[in-house]
Amino acid sequence: MKSAGRSTSGRSWRTAGRDERLALIAGAEAPSDLPMPCMHAVGEGRVVSLRADQLPPAGDWRTWVLMGGRGAGKTRAGAEWVHAAARAAGREGKALRIALVAETLGDAREVMIDGISGIRRIAEDDRPSYEPTRRRLVWQSGAVAQVFSSEDPESLRGPQFDLAWCDELAKWRHAQEVWDMLQFALRLGSRPRQLVTTTPRPVPLLTALLDAPDTAVTRASTRDNAVNLAPGFLAAMEARYGGTRLGRQELAGELIADREDALWRRGDLEAVRVRRAGAVGRVVVAIDPPASAGAKNSCCGLVVAGRDDDGRAVVLADGSLEGASPAAWGREAIALYRRFEADRIVAEVNQGGDMVRAILRGIDAGVPVTTVRASRGKWLRAEPVAALYEEGRVVHAGTFPALEDQMCEFSRNPQS
Repeated sequence: MKSAGRSTSGRSWRTAGRDERLALIAGAEAPSDLPMPCMHAVGEGRVVSLRADQLPPAGDWRTWVLMGGRGAGKTRAGAEWVHAAARAAGREGKALRIALVAETLGDAREVMIDGISGIRRIAEDDRPSYEPTRRRLVWQSGAVAQVFSSEDPESLRGPQFDLAWCDELAKWRHAQEVWDMLQFALRLGSRPRQLVTTTPRPVPLLTALLDAPDTAVTRASTRDNAVNLAPGFLAAMEARYGGTRLGRQELAGELIADREDALWRRGDLEAVRVRRAGAVGRVVVAIDPPASAGAKNSCCGLVVAGRDDDGRAVVLADGSLEGASPAAWGREAIALYRRFEADRIVAEVNQGGDMVRAILRGIDAGVPVTTVRASRGKWLRAEPVAALYEEGRVVHAGTFPALEDQMCEFSRNPQS
């Protein structure tokens, strides 16, 4: 991994012409005198303002990882990089081929393309057109950006690209497979490159990328972008999550390693991940209601699981809700029951007793509900489940970031 830093190339940002400045933004080494904290780039009469961590780092990297907290400006950096590269190549008579890869196709459209910091929103007068039926952006220069989802690795077979922008890689459903297919496709031009913008999670793929010799890394925190966030947002988040492991990850943009005393490790979860569930027999929706709907950091656990032909338990979905009212998590439980055509809902009633059954029956009286009351603590109940994972008797049909984060944080000691 190469640390991002200021260029020693000696090129001057202040004396560069507008075309050279745009070329710098598009991917060449950053000049040595970029003003701090904001960089103002001019290209074709357009002015943009970016922080140092939002600019391509110096050096001959293949992968640039921009790792940051929520709202740190990662999407803006990716959109500016892609748009600037497409325009700069167009002036040289080249039509770039670009891959845009998100967790889902919906995320690609709503965040990377049409989001408030997406490509079409920041492009102003040189806005590329979006062709939804072909899932691609087209610039007047002839550059084309195709949209891909982490749910379909095979879609990356065939196409080839000069550049790629990968958003929220740590949440990708089939991360390693999609990444591998993208590497084979990144084969056009004299300098194929890719940008990864993500909130950090210590998943194996991201950890490996950070250790790769051809990776350059920049980091940003939510606080770095405070001027562009709603008044009071940062104070509210720091009051609730400041100093916690979740806050260090989601706000400070730190990569937090697995807990040594946790029952699960991310590497172990990767080993039991399957791409497709196959035939699943009995399916249940499990509910673990919070102690109080108004409690700080309250979460209602909602997980769908089934049993396959080999007798393994298959985790099919995680619909857990933070800070939701009983009516809200009740509706979500019923929705999951219907979506997966489940056999029944199983609810723990230590927290709420008959209230849980009443809520569900009030939404749909025909849904079968079984209630269970735990007689032992969560750790004692979790240990045999962790043993089943070790034996390969539980698998995950996809990636469930929030659930897996909680699993890898679960230990005897209170979370910090």
